[in-house]
Amino acid sequence: MTLRAVKPPHETRTRILDAAEELFMQHGFEGTSMRLLTAKAGVNLAAVNYHFGSKDALVEALFRRRLDPMNAARTAELDKLEASERSPSPEAIIRAFINPGLRLLEDSRGGGRNFVRLLGRTYSEPNKEVRQLIGQMYAPAMQRYKTALERALPHMPREELIWRMHFMFGTLAYTLAATDTVQLIAGCKPEDRYDARLLEERLTAFLTAGLDAPLKNVIRKAA
Repeated sequence: MTLRAVKPPHETRTRILDAAEELFMQHGFEGTSMRLLTAKAGVNLAAVNYHFGSKDALVEALFRRRLDPMNAARTAELDKLEASERSPSPEAIIRAFINPGLRLLEDSRGGGRNFVRLLGRTYSEPNKEVRQLIGQMYAPAMQRYKTALERALPHMPREELIWRMHFMFGTLAYTLAATDTVQLIAGCKPEDRYDARLLEERLTAFLTAGLDAPLKNVIRKAA
């Protein structure tokens, strides 16, 4: 056996994750068999079991590989912002939140673009366990941003802020995962859908306006 034939463990693990990311994006979690996965990754079932133990553990590792660094980056961006500004504006907070996600959209060679499309599929497919897992991963960063926005928008009722953050997060997720739909709008340049700088400006303007929109038209529960 030559030295070139010996694959480092981390290389094999990465190949499995890369293959799973692409196949789950194309076929969904239930539609991707282990046989399809091993063929795509060029490994046997024993290698998958050695590195992950189960399909569920593989799914968790796949999401942690991308979401843990992204959420850490979001927290770091907010830490940096709060250290440099005494009272960060809602616009600055939104920029800090959306920027790490947009960096994934730019990453076509490293698989980041596949991953955000997989996220979009995850939100629309009825896989309760995976959605709960993603929610747990997002929770610490989301709590930090909720606290920051409460300080930046002291006039906003807490329940209303929670709803607006829900809309903010959903808008970002849809923008990242469903970029192909922008072609349905006449006059939009298709190449702009992957331009993170332009998306940052457009998203920031839209989300800032929505987050702090007047309350007078908000429908309240009847007393």
